[in-house]
Amino acid sequence: MHEVSLGGMLTDYLTGKPIEETTYEEFRQALARLLVEEKGYPREGLKAKVPLVFTIDGEETGRHIDLVAYDETGTPLVLVIFCAGDVGSFERETVSCARLFPGGPVPIAIATDSIGASILDTATGNCRATGVRAIPTWAEAQALDAATLRTPLSPERRAREERILHAYNGFLYGTCCSESCRIPPKGGG
Repeated sequence: MHEVSLGGMLTDYLTGKPIEETTYEEFRQALARLLVEEKGYPREGLKAKVPLVFTIDGEETGRHIDLVAYDETGTPLVLVIFCAGDVGSFERETVSCARLFPGGPVPIAIATDSIGASILDTATGNCRATGVRAIPTWAEAQALDAATLRTPLSPERRAREERILHAYNGFLYGTCCSESCRIPPKGGG
């Protein structure tokens, strides 16, 4: 299943502005509310549907990240991908997104269907914990970030991660919803 318009509008929890209602937007809104109201994330530091753009074979491509939590300096600390389906099958893609994200690698990557969740260590790719209740609080996320050495990817490692993410975009998304779920190449797509 892919994200499609439901033809209505709803009020964005983060901005208070009207946004298009889609098959996934209710879940994205619920996740934002959970992060702010239950986990203590600052509302102004959360951004939704943030583009992650990279180049493959000379063409710009990418995907949208459902939620990114930034600290007061604008550094991304947590990246959240909403997934429809088995959360575990989205772990590798989520780690690639966190490794490639501008200002990253983002130390904490979360794949969730809003019921289950995999909280991932971006550096190792290992799952730290599972379940929505295991999502770190804002204070825990800041402590994990402070204890994490952010090592930029080498050009070779970056190219490998881009290929991995491109494979997810092309094979998993490209066949069903290239217009709604990923960023199309410049000049069309």
